Amino acid sequence: MPTVDVMPKLLIYLIQAVVLSLVVITGFAYLTWLERKLIARFQVRIGPNRAGPYGLLQPAADAVKAMFKEEYIPGHVDKFVYVLAPMLALAPALIVWAVIPIAKGVPAMGDVNIGFLWILAITGVESFGVILAGWSSNNNYSLLGALRSAAQMISYEIPLGLFLVSIAMLGGTFSLVELVETPRAPWEWIWIWLAFPFFFTSILAETNRSPFDLPETENELVAGFFTEYGGMKFSMFMMAEYINMITTSTVVATLFFGGWQGPLADRYIWLGPVYLFIKVLALLFLFIWIRASISRPRFDQLMRFNWKFMIPAGLVYLTVSAVITVFLK
Repeated sequence: MPTVDVMPKLLIYLIQAVVLSLVVITGFAYLTWLERKLIARFQVRIGPNRAGPYGLLQPAADAVKAMFKEEYIPGHVDKFVYVLAPMLALAPALIVWAVIPIAKGVPAMGDVNIGFLWILAITGVESFGVILAGWSSNNNYSLLGALRSAAQMISYEIPLGLFLVSIAMLGGTFSLVELVETPRAPWEWIWIWLAFPFFFTSILAETNRSPFDLPETENELVAGFFTEYGGMKFSMFMMAEYINMITTSTVVATLFFGGWQGPLADRYIWLGPVYLFIKVLALLFLFIWIRASISRPRFDQLMRFNWKFMIPAGLVYLTVSAVITVFLK
C-alpha cells in the first residue's frame, strides 16, 4: 500500500520539523540574552545578571512571565485577523529553514531545486503578518506602522531578489545544497563578497532591525504595528523578529561564506553544523553591533536610499554577473 511507504517518511519529516523548531526557538531565547548583554557592554553596563549565573536564566524568566500574562483582546479590533497576524509573522521565519543545508549533503528538511525561489516566496509572506496586525488593530499608530512596513519591506525585496538571482546565476543552480558544495575560484568569491554589504543592508530593512526599525519606532509610533498586542501575541512578534535574524544570518552564511564548509567538514559531518553556527554567531554579532552604533534615519531617507542607490546597484550587479556567467564560466 502507498500509505505504508508514505507514513514513515511523514513521521520522519514531522520529527525533523519539531527538532528544528525547538533548536531555532531555543536560539531565539538566548539571542535575546546575547543582545542585551552586548548592548550593555557597548554602553558600559552589565546587562542581565540576576536570573541565574551571568543572567543565563533570564530568557526562561521572560518566557514564564509572557505565558502567565493576561490574554486580552481589545473590543475594537478585528478579532480573527488580530489573532492570525502574529502566527502569520512567525511561521515564515521557521519555514525558510527547510531548504538550508546544515552539513555535507544534509539539508535541514529536504533538498529542492528551487531553494532560492522558496526563500523569496516565504519571506514575502512575512510582510502580510505585519500589515494585517496594523490593519486589524484599528489603531492609528498601528496602521501607520503597517503602512511603513509595507512600503519598506516590499521595496527592499527588490534589491534582495536582484542579488539572490545574481548569486544563483553565478552558481548555476537554484538549490542551496548544490550551491554550497560547488567549488568556486578565488575571483568568484571576491565578486560574491562585493555584494555582501548591499545584501546585508537589504536584510536589515526586511527584518525591521535597527537602524531600519521605523515601522515600530517608539518615539513616533508607540510600538508601531503591534501597539495593541500584549502577552503571548506580543511575544510571537518578538520571536518572529529574532528568529528572522537567525534565519537570515544562516541564509547569508550559506550564500556568502560557504555555509557548513570548513576544514575537515567534508570528512566529519558533525563539523558542518559547528562551522555554520560560528558563522551565524558572527553575523548576529554584526546585527547587534549595527544596532548599537548607527542612528535611525528618517523614513523618506530610507526609501530614497533604496530607490536611488540599492536598486540601481542591484541592477548593475545583476548585469555584470550575467556577463561573467556567459563569458567567463
